[in-house]
Amino acid sequence: MNDTEALVVGGGISGLAVAQRLARNGMRVEVWERESRPGGKIQSHCQNGYVTEKGAAMLLNFRPDVNRFLADAGLNNAKQSRAEVDHRYVVSGSKLKEIPMKMGALVLSDVWSTRAKLRMLLEPFIAKGGHRDETVGEFVRRRLGPEVLDKAMGPYVAGILASDPELANAKSVLPRLVALEQQYGSIAMGAFVHRVLRRKTATATEAFSFQGGMETLAQRLANAEGVCFRGEHTVTALSRSRDGWRVAARTTTGERVVHAAQLVLSTPAYTAANLLREQSAELSTLLDGIEYASLNVVHTGYDRGAIEHPLDGNGFLAQGLGGTPLIGSMWMSSLFDRRAPAGRALLSNFVGGALYPGTTAWSDARLLDAAIKALRPLLGIRSDPEMVRIDRHRRAMPLYHGDYCRRMQRLQQLLVTQPGLYLAANYRGGIAVRDRLGAAMQTASMIIERARAPKSRRYSLPSLVLDRHSLRKSVSGEGY
Repeated sequence: MNDTEALVVGGGISGLAVAQRLARNGMRVEVWERESRPGGKIQSHCQNGYVTEKGAAMLLNFRPDVNRFLADAGLNNAKQSRAEVDHRYVVSGSKLKEIPMKMGALVLSDVWSTRAKLRMLLEPFIAKGGHRDETVGEFVRRRLGPEVLDKAMGPYVAGILASDPELANAKSVLPRLVALEQQYGSIAMGAFVHRVLRRKTATATEAFSFQGGMETLAQRLANAEGVCFRGEHTVTALSRSRDGWRVAARTTTGERVVHAAQLVLSTPAYTAANLLREQSAELSTLLDGIEYASLNVVHTGYDRGAIEHPLDGNGFLAQGLGGTPLIGSMWMSSLFDRRAPAGRALLSNFVGGALYPGTTAWSDARLLDAAIKALRPLLGIRSDPEMVRIDRHRRAMPLYHGDYCRRMQRLQQLLVTQPGLYLAANYRGGIAVRDRLGAAMQTASMIIERARAPKSRRYSLPSLVLDRHSLRKSVSGEGY
């Protein structure tokens, strides 16, 4: 049986980022991934000159710690900045309407009825309220009114997060908006104060991908100095051992067993639940209860001359567009160079999510037909696509639904009883790539602190205090 200081199970972005951080701090670390390649759902694919993304399409970052992480990992020279597109659209009625980004223009936009505009103007005068399990639907209706939920926030939660606004936990899904209300009593007042006080210190928001696509991020982390990535390693059993964990995996060359002082499970919640069933029935049950939404990405490539719309933005969000399950479209060839051949347009369209779970059983032909029927009248498309690629995700995204905060709090309490075990995956602390990198840094910091502490103090009070600090950040949405 071999020994390693740290073993990371799961080679997605979360696990790779933890491993890179640990290796950078001098720890021996292995990453076991059941697939042959790193990255998990992050994969870039080239087909007939079109570059499509299976999972995350870009990294939208406003966190200084993530900037430092990318610089330390040597990734700054691989960044590909998003084009300067300022237009963002939603579907209103049967047409695309632009949603302005500046507060004044947003309130005055013709997207809203007069009643909705007046309701938004009243937001600073509405008393602070809410509760821990308040949903996005409840929060937005209470603060901004039903029309903002139906036309903007609902499509955002359904489209970007594949969640149900009436079930998604507001504190976990909209942490910054909820925090503004709690701290300042108003979203608008809080935003104003932040803009004035932080004008000189705030990190500018940056949107970018990487040369060759988002897969470059995963490849660079997997190949980082000190990281030993092992593909085609499927964990079959784990158990507590003296001063660590014994982990067995099925590989192409037979069974492999290692002893790891620190074990990081960076797998989907349901996989972690199966692995931990013998160690903690309650922990396993909590993980097994985390729901996931399915999602289908229908990539379509067109002759640019066949589309009337200027495609002068990110794309659009929709919620139940014309009764179809299309929840959004990203205009990738407008966002990044070299994502489509010259004179062509690449649209990546999202079908399904928590509101339309039945689409998992649809055929490719039916998914494509649903996407095309919704796109044609909105964009003025006059021909069939010349390129089609469909990526299916049966369990695409964890859903921060229902009593999510209570579930995370109890999960953290149980982890304290499992020394040397860490959970680092997108069901904790946010699903965006920036959140995964931020959470990975928090996890790595805990591991490093514990590994360097004397054995007698390794799992004593200071570690528990750090865990509680991390829990507060997870619940508030600041990080892990």
